[in-house]
Amino acid sequence: QVQLVESGGGLVQAGGSLTLSCAASGIMVSIAYMAWYRQAPGKQRELVARITSGGSTNYIDSVRGRFTISKDNAKNMMYLQMNSLKPEDTAVYYCNTYPFRHAYWGQGTQVTVSS
Repeated sequence: QVQLVESGGGLVQAGGSLTLSCAASGIMVSIAYMAWYRQAPGKQRELVARITSGGSTNYIDSVRGRFTISKDNAKNMMYLQMNSLKPEDTAVYYCNTYPFRHAYWGQGTQVTVSS
C-alpha cells in the first residue's frame, strides 16, 4: 500500500522560505516519477514541480527559479525547497506520482504566505 506523508508547511512572511518533505512508503522514489501539487482556496489542484527517476526536474512558470524539487533515494524522501515565497503561493501542498494516482493523495501540508 502506497502512503505519502507531507510535512514542513507553515506560516511565513512574503519573501521567506520553507522546505516541504514527502515521506514515501510502498513506492520507491528512486524509480518513480514524482511531483508536488498544490491547491489554493477556491482553485483546482495544480502541478507545481516534477522530478523523474533520473533526477530531471520541471517547474510551472510561476515558481521556476524560486522552488527546487529534489529527492533522497536512500531515505525514500522527496523535498520542495521554496524561496522568495509570495502570497499567491498560499495553498495546501501535496506530493504524488506524476501523473498522479487518486489513491495516493495524502492530507497535504498547509503553506500560508502573509503579505
